[in-house]
Amino acid sequence: MRLNHFFHDIQQDLKLFFYILLLLCLYRVIFLGVFSGYMDSTANLGEIALANLTGLRLSLKTAGWVTVPACLFCTVGALLLPRGRAFFARLRLGIGMLATFLFTVLFLARFPFYATFRSTYNLQVAAGANDDIGAIFSMMVAEYGLLWRLGVALLLTAMLALFLRWLLRRGTAALPRVFAGRPLRFAPAFLVVFALFFLFVRFGGAFSYSAGINWENAGVTSDDFLNECILDDGQAMYRAYMMNKALQAGNIYGVEKDKVRELAHLAAGHTDETGDDLTAYLTRTTKGPRMAKPKHIFIVLGESWARWPMLDKYADLHIADGIKGLAASPKGYESRAFMPNGEFTSVALTGIITGLNDVAINVNYEPRSLREVYPTAFAPQLKKLGYKVDFWYGGTPSWDGIKRLALAQGFDDYYGYPDFHAPKQNTWGTTDGELFKALSAHLAEEPPTVHVIMTVTNHPPYNLDLEGEGLDLDALKEKVRQMPDVKDPDTLAVELGHYWYMDKVVTDFVKRTEEAYPDSLFILTGDHAVRTNPSQHPTLYEEQSVPFVLYGAGVTKDILPEDTSGGLTNVLPTLLELIAPAGFSYTSIVPPLTEEPDGMGTGFNRSTWVTRNAIGRVGTDTTEPLPWNAPYDAAAEREKADHWIRIARTLSWQLIRHGDTIATP
Repeated sequence: MRLNHFFHDIQQDLKLFFYILLLLCLYRVIFLGVFSGYMDSTANLGEIALANLTGLRLSLKTAGWVTVPACLFCTVGALLLPRGRAFFARLRLGIGMLATFLFTVLFLARFPFYATFRSTYNLQVAAGANDDIGAIFSMMVAEYGLLWRLGVALLLTAMLALFLRWLLRRGTAALPRVFAGRPLRFAPAFLVVFALFFLFVRFGGAFSYSAGINWENAGVTSDDFLNECILDDGQAMYRAYMMNKALQAGNIYGVEKDKVRELAHLAAGHTDETGDDLTAYLTRTTKGPRMAKPKHIFIVLGESWARWPMLDKYADLHIADGIKGLAASPKGYESRAFMPNGEFTSVALTGIITGLNDVAINVNYEPRSLREVYPTAFAPQLKKLGYKVDFWYGGTPSWDGIKRLALAQGFDDYYGYPDFHAPKQNTWGTTDGELFKALSAHLAEEPPTVHVIMTVTNHPPYNLDLEGEGLDLDALKEKVRQMPDVKDPDTLAVELGHYWYMDKVVTDFVKRTEEAYPDSLFILTGDHAVRTNPSQHPTLYEEQSVPFVLYGAGVTKDILPEDTSGGLTNVLPTLLELIAPAGFSYTSIVPPLTEEPDGMGTGFNRSTWVTRNAIGRVGTDTTEPLPWNAPYDAAAEREKADHWIRIARTLSWQLIRHGDTIATP
């Protein structure tokens, strides 16, 4: 009797397994159909079929994850405690219902996630886990419909649970007579079949790792969207977990732990032995000022300040007229080949504050960051020139531990919107207008000061009264509707309206401050570009690049090389080379933008690099031309990028993990 029950329960587990597998495949097909506009026009039916077949194989693993606990707790439990069979049957149904709810929530959340990041769940999940959870929750409710999505998920789960209960109540096959009453004959046959089935599921439709499929090798089509569809939500979350785990361990492209000394010599530009202190290799000396020392310096990091609206092809939108006007002024300079430090805000800020490139370590939560000042840190080096160094943020001071990091790394003051008593606009903080109004009022009391300013309004939830601020939103919507390959033009227009507002407020502040303090210098750039794209198929440049504009007294068109390429960690050495007296010593891993040694200037973040000639994906052969079609040799440009990626990432990792030393334990 017990053997018959065990055989019945095994079949119940198989029903649960195939139910979950079918659900994942169904969600894949629905997502692919709804978001098919993100698919490249060259994708054909063969690749769509391949994506679904590969996805089915990969989802065998996810279905297995759900079935294993059911088998262990329910089938084995009932075998050991036969009187509890009714309870274990209900538990199996409960496991199936819980899995259904989780996969349904992830499925519904995948739509806004993909629209924002052009990816299913990835490292942004890990970044969000370290963010302000309350603010994230409020944004998801206001901007991404969390509550109605949860309601839909509950409704779908209830409907699917009825189907699962019906399925589990259906009859099962009787134990073959050859095994009836013969457990010693049944056991080896069961173990062989179970082992084969386990291997087939474990390796994704194969019996060996080499022939199997996993999230790392699942991208079998030529289309990025289809490759993302292959991963069900369970596999996508597993990918995010494994990538974050590897990166936290320093297993990131470009980090070469066994070549720290060699790469330190490359950063120094010589092979002379300078001991084990890393600072000695990274110390540089200014050649003399290129402009008079400003009284006030303003470094503005615009939230999601992508550069693509500044391109000529989008000029008719008129959402970036302010920064374009500053760049075009005789007192303005712009590099069009500039990259943020990362793909989300905290990485941009930690890059500015510490001078360290992103190596997927949360520097703002590292104990070393709070007890030691990195030799490359921003504030202490400018304070040596007599500046007071402040940080201004339109959000809450406690957000993501940035205030604590900034003060620990030498900033004199940190102001969030409660500190200047501004009204709260949304879950993230006040408006950019209130931020810059408070800063303007503060300037009258300030000695020579450097202000790092992080805006906040151009961020979901996009709930600013744009028409009240002077934007003709209907006219902008009409223009966006004329743009090709836009999935939801009206929503995109609202997002671009917030970009317009940020551009307007920043430009007004620059002009107002310049009039009051003519000897001011403004550096305008973005924390990242990823979020708002001009189409469902943006170029790498449109997806990733941010502006870099210098403006103010003493700035000329040739103050830096044309389209000199770099990123946020290049800002400090560049600023010091512009204003510091000759012979001033400073510490930086990357060189200033005043020069590009051997043409090796490169800006990069976690996924993408840019030189003055091309843009490409880090660690791959993917290379694209820049919008102005500069001639380039793809292999040569990748080599230039790799040169500084290896140096900057390895030495940044070394400083974070081992401090100011070449030696490693």
